[in-house]
Amino acid sequence: MAKRPSDAENLRQITAYHEAGHAVLALALGRPVDWVSIRPDRQFLGLCAFRKAIFRPSEDWLEREAIIALGGLAAEARFTGAYCWEGAGRDYDYVFDLAKSRAGNERQAERLVNRFLAKAEHLLARPAHWEAVEKFVEELLRMEEISGRAARHLFRVERKKR
Repeated sequence: MAKRPSDAENLRQITAYHEAGHAVLALALGRPVDWVSIRPDRQFLGLCAFRKAIFRPSEDWLEREAIIALGGLAAEARFTGAYCWEGAGRDYDYVFDLAKSRAGNERQAERLVNRFLAKAEHLLARPAHWEAVEKFVEELLRMEEISGRAARHLFRVERKKR
């Protein structure tokens, strides 16, 4: 009989999916990743740190940042089968503020957040992107932290397979 994971092990795995979702979507959308960690501290269970984004006049930076921020929630939900809005509260608040700055009122902002979430889910549903998430999770559970260089390497390897 297989051993069931403890609550702490389960939370660690969910956190790994969350942070991997941020990292993979950042790389997919051209935002450099500095490092990804599931080492908890007083504020966070995990963290995905980014380098300064390269601005291209033709891109919608607000949409890109919102999709990356919701990538953690989307990856976690794909793994668990449910959204954990409470756990992704900071991500949601950030995206809602971005959406409100564009939409003008709360109702329109909520619809815009839902559209960004649908785009994040669509990107994660691509086989190469989901495989990259799985590889990131495997590495995070093994090492607890991935450097930006290792993240870029893992992402490129999965994209080349497809």
